[in-house]
Amino acid sequence: MSAIAAFLIAQAATAAPTVTPLPAIDEIRTRIERNDSRLFWGFFEGCDPDAVEQLLHPDYRMIHDLAGMPHDSAKAMVGQAREQCARRAPGGDAEGYRNRRLLVPGSRSIERLGDWGALEEGYHTFHEWSVKEEEWVQTGGGRYLHVWQWMPEEGRFRLLESLSIDHGPAPQYPPVEN
Repeated sequence: MSAIAAFLIAQAATAAPTVTPLPAIDEIRTRIERNDSRLFWGFFEGCDPDAVEQLLHPDYRMIHDLAGMPHDSAKAMVGQAREQCARRAPGGDAEGYRNRRLLVPGSRSIERLGDWGALEEGYHTFHEWSVKEEEWVQTGGGRYLHVWQWMPEEGRFRLLESLSIDHGPAPQYPPVEN
């Protein structure tokens, strides 16, 4: 073998990206549950979209039953979140506003999608901090479906698509008796 051929073979071997196969279902569920928590913390209560930007696939899009397609890319989603967080900061027109998203316990399911990803489905509620009542007040809820794409070169999932549906007002609590 010539020195040039040996050099080219060595270069090709070191340049080849590491490809990680899709994990087993238990590991998929663990990773997606962790990603889901980080995602919603960053976009809601934590108000730190830069901390979760890497969770979104560059081609991310969101479809929302009330708003249509509010985001057609990761860049648009993160950009809007940055603007909203700036409005909450000291001196912003929504200074002090706080909100959170809570997963409805027992509602989440995560299933494998072939060898390329996973589908997460669940229900969640939305809450705002009431300064007047000094407590969190539920403002509504809905159902979501997330398509997580496995990125074998990165060894992790990225959120490719969100379908956010069945939004409605918060039910009265405690319930009214008939």
